[in-house]
Amino acid sequence: MSIFGSIMAKLTGYAEAAAHAAGSAAAAVGAAVGIGSAQAAEAPAAAPLAKVDVEKILTELAAKHGQPSNWRVSIVDLMKLLGLDSSFAARKELAHELGFTGDTNDSAAMNIWLHKQVMTKLAENGGKVPAELH
Repeated sequence: MSIFGSIMAKLTGYAEAAAHAAGSAAAAVGAAVGIGSAQAAEAPAAAPLAKVDVEKILTELAAKHGQPSNWRVSIVDLMKLLGLDSSFAARKELAHELGFTGDTNDSAAMNIWLHKQVMTKLAENGGKVPAELH
């Protein structure tokens, strides 16, 4: 799987886990008010996952991470939060994957470009990303 594909998969997985947890909570509430658990759980699960709220997921992960994270501007921190390899080699591979035409040895310029490109691609692929991040 591509590195960008791994980023998408991780974000989708976190979003689906949150939706599943919400469905379980709805089932518990439904049981408490006398609605069958299947009916209560169906409502959240029936709606397809149209948009992954990238900002919300990464903010929650950063809060749980226990270490400072600057994922809003750092591709390294973003990849670390998602549990992905953030090494220079992995970032070079991601840059190649996304069509970076600059000097991959200029890690600062490449990292800035990568972060913006990843956020743009996430938005293009259905992710909910605030405009200031892409």
